[in-house]
Amino acid sequence: QVHLVESGGGLVQAGGSLRLSCAASGRTFSTYAMGWFRQAPGKEREFVARIKWSGGPTYYADSVKGRFTISRDNAQNTVYLQMNSLKPEDTAVYYCAARTRGPIYKDQQIREYDYWGQGTQVTVSS
Repeated sequence: QVHLVESGGGLVQAGGSLRLSCAASGRTFSTYAMGWFRQAPGKEREFVARIKWSGGPTYYADSVKGRFTISRDNAQNTVYLQMNSLKPEDTAVYYCAARTRGPIYKDQQIREYDYWGQGTQVTVSS
């Protein structure tokens, strides 16, 4: 029902910035929330940030709070993740996810999201 495509990943030095984009298509009108997750080498996929499609407060993992900003452009059906002050530990594949079946309460849990993008690689050098 919802197709997600991430872009914007790449190689950046520590302290640098990147902006990831997630373009959504399909039944985007049914989307309640969009989230960003990441998976580093040897680690499980972890929550990064969430934004409700209708607005309201955003939510971030403690590890990125104050450095990353999630935003949306409803007209373009696109969600962004602005990443500043990047650290080597931010290196991971970043995934975009969508929840379509109702309001979200457990933002950081993978099972709360029912559509996923293919991921985009972010590499931060020291």
